[in-house]
Amino acid sequence: MADSDADDLSSEESVRDAVEMSRSGAPAVGRVVRDRFSTDEVFQRIVAAADEEITSGSRELFFSALAGGFAITITFMLLVSMTATTGGDPVLSVLLYPLGFTYIIIGGYQLYTENTLPPVALTLERLASIPALLRNWTVVLAGNFTGGALGAAALAFGGVLSPEAATVAADLGEKGVETGWWPLFSKAAFAGLIVAGVVWVEYAARDTISRLVVVYIAFLAIPLGGLYHSVVSFTEMTYLVLHGDLAVLTGLTQFVLPVLLGNTVGGVVLVTVVNYFQTTEERLESARFDGGDRQLSLREWLYGGFAGRAYVPLIDTVEETSASTPESYRIVVPISNPRTETQVVEFACQLASEKAEATVHVVHVIQEPERMSRRYGTDQSRRIIEESDRLMDGIRDTTERCGVDCETSTVVSHRSFEEIFDIVGHENGNLVVMGWGDNRLWDAARTDRTLSDLTTKLPCDFLVLRGRDLDASRVLVPARDDPNFDLSAEVARSFRTVTGSDVTLMNVVDGPGEHEAGERWLADWAAKHDLADANLLTDDSGDVEAAIARESAEHTLLAIGATDRGLLSRLVRGSLQLDVVKEVDCSVLLAERGNRGVVSRLRDRL
Repeated sequence: MADSDADDLSSEESVRDAVEMSRSGAPAVGRVVRDRFSTDEVFQRIVAAADEEITSGSRELFFSALAGGFAITITFMLLVSMTATTGGDPVLSVLLYPLGFTYIIIGGYQLYTENTLPPVALTLERLASIPALLRNWTVVLAGNFTGGALGAAALAFGGVLSPEAATVAADLGEKGVETGWWPLFSKAAFAGLIVAGVVWVEYAARDTISRLVVVYIAFLAIPLGGLYHSVVSFTEMTYLVLHGDLAVLTGLTQFVLPVLLGNTVGGVVLVTVVNYFQTTEERLESARFDGGDRQLSLREWLYGGFAGRAYVPLIDTVEETSASTPESYRIVVPISNPRTETQVVEFACQLASEKAEATVHVVHVIQEPERMSRRYGTDQSRRIIEESDRLMDGIRDTTERCGVDCETSTVVSHRSFEEIFDIVGHENGNLVVMGWGDNRLWDAARTDRTLSDLTTKLPCDFLVLRGRDLDASRVLVPARDDPNFDLSAEVARSFRTVTGSDVTLMNVVDGPGEHEAGERWLADWAAKHDLADANLLTDDSGDVEAAIARESAEHTLLAIGATDRGLLSRLVRGSLQLDVVKEVDCSVLLAERGNRGVVSRLRDRL
């Protein structure tokens, strides 16, 4: 009975946790008082919503904003119709003004003035870049203005308005154009404050009735206060232009532009920034996995791609590493299929076994389409983790047989390629060992940053292995005075120490006249890398690829350094500089040095 009661209690707690936390990780009820949210909790809810909006496609944003622009036409139509019907009564004429805004906010359409809060909050948290914010604003504003213009055309030529209402509509546009720049800006700033305030309060409300009341009262204040809203003003201007009473450029510069700037400043400065700084540092850490670690760097924030970077992954079981000694060595092994990539793990374990203190961290990176990343519920997330953990049992058995310390974790993300770099930074990794071939992580190189940004600034050393049956009994290492080739020599030395591999170093010179000098250089290079007892081969054919092809036939593993920076980018694009590495029958190991120094590593941990 006691066990049954405990199970029931555990089940009730699980249900309660699921109810109290949305799929995004934002709170569904208040932590202190269930039906009230603190400022931190409101901020978390806004950021979670903005995370989804800012990663939406441009088409989705535009058509949602287009619908919002059409809805504003309803507000404009009702305002002029009620004004004509009531004889211009200052209260009765504006009673239906909030209807279009109600459709937009309750219906979830995009409105530019609403977007002065959620995406700005996300950008202030450095979870989306400034270019991503500007892209969001541009698309939404274009959709709003297009919808407003089409609605104004329908009102101007569709016979919807009565003659009296048409006269009022023209008068409203003329009044706006005749108002001075500074009064327009100031009145629009207060309107922007009201709209952004509505958004803040809306996310603090927990039912539709409360939202309706807030939206109605707030937007009723705009016409009662003689304030200006940019999309409504654009609709008024367009109506006047279509009647031939106003030039487009004049309307835009003397009416719409000051209102647009005022709305933006009012929403961003007077509400978003103020509310941002009144929340505490807990607002981000409690919102999602590894909140602070997901923030963009200053460069990414200022110049990042238009896609931005939502604070994903959806599921991340990578735990914060414990404080390590300076001598500790971490090898990160990202894999996409635990069943077929055990040889990559074995390879990493062999490298780790040479170190006095080393840990192999195997990360199962599950790639999901970006669209699907927002649709997982708690149960589905748990099933994914459980299935991944079951598959990783074989990986843990492999590392146990090799006698090295092992950690395993799972990441589900649409940014599978970029996630590798984030994991390495998170784990403070010294080396990444990856597989290269069909159905590996290279095949789905989706990333929110450009490949060149990622691959020209490697956070650590990278080894990329091709070949299902790893046999390191006879290792061929082409020699070159280059850090990447130094890394391939280190790997060969590790194989010689751990498994007794037979290592051959090869130097290719331009012709017989350089053979002797080439032999001396190779001997010096071998001694420099503690491989003086290796087999030394100098080829004077002058054809590097042909020499590699010939000698690879007698070896089981070709370990070669990257011939230039950008190895990873070349792997993804299938444009390796030496095509021979794709044609040899033996296994191939490609090596590239990372360029993050000790100072940089220490700075990342501070």
